[in-house]
Amino acid sequence: MAKAAGWLDGSIMAMRGLGRGRKPTLHRLTEERQGRYHYTIGPYSDPVLTVAAGDRIAVETRDAFEGAIRTERDKPTKRLRMPFVNPQNGPILIEGAEPGDALAVQIESMLPRGENPQGTCCMIPHFGALTGTALTATLNPALPEITRKVPLDAKRVRWSERVTLPYSPHIGTLSTSPEIDSINSLTPDTHGGNMDLPDMGPGSITYLPVRSPGARLFIGDAHACQGDGEVCGTAVEYASLTTIRVDVIKGWTLEWPRLELEDRIMAIGSARPLEDAARIAYRELIRWMVDDYGYDQWDAYMMLSQCGRVRLGNFVDPKYTVGAAILKTYLAS
Repeated sequence: MAKAAGWLDGSIMAMRGLGRGRKPTLHRLTEERQGRYHYTIGPYSDPVLTVAAGDRIAVETRDAFEGAIRTERDKPTKRLRMPFVNPQNGPILIEGAEPGDALAVQIESMLPRGENPQGTCCMIPHFGALTGTALTATLNPALPEITRKVPLDAKRVRWSERVTLPYSPHIGTLSTSPEIDSINSLTPDTHGGNMDLPDMGPGSITYLPVRSPGARLFIGDAHACQGDGEVCGTAVEYASLTTIRVDVIKGWTLEWPRLELEDRIMAIGSARPLEDAARIAYRELIRWMVDDYGYDQWDAYMMLSQCGRVRLGNFVDPKYTVGAAILKTYLAS
């Protein structure tokens, strides 16, 4: 813990945040206080909470199916009505956040909710990486509908009698509001959204562009674990108690989301085709290296060809997500 605290003390959020040095207040965003969960991310919904820069929020997220799939006998086509999936908590207003700023969201912890917590993984017709979809139209029939209920706790995910996976939680969908558009909660874009990056878990700080007064933060889609790409279309989706800390970095104008971890920084791009998402991510990483770390653009470009790292978020949703990263070791002056 001391090591983690050390790097957080030197993070961009800690060094530049509006709320640095103040004692944070803890707010609780329960299901009752949230009331109606949201399936779109935009500037038109009523805020459920207003907090100060530097405050902490304990958020009760629902699973991606809002609890509608209860047993392995439940078929997604019978229980779900698309696109009403991936419910979001929020919007949360952060005092002092104005267009042109960046919102910092540190994920402190993620715990399963319920007496005997379970996650859910489904195969949904025409959804996933290895099937025909509405955007990749084929004449092949849909893959079978399969529902898996997965017991889990804060240490392990019991996939089957044969396989136990480590509990490695992250937030699948994290967003600020676009300036004018309202975007469905399944689509990632410049505002964040359904990026499904496994790195976006406890011990990470996400930086999001502020385009609406108060930032209007949305959060949801907790995953107990997920591989790169979320290939079948769903992770181990579960209801969580996720505790975050938020701050505002004045005048740090971002085009796309960014992520900071103990050992690396990462720029995030979302697009179709997949290579365009990777191009966006690498371009934004180069711009970050130039603006904040004193690199020459072409030196950064050539160097990333040798030491850049790519993380695949989802490549199943309306847009695909890629993170391009560099170790902090190479950023030191």
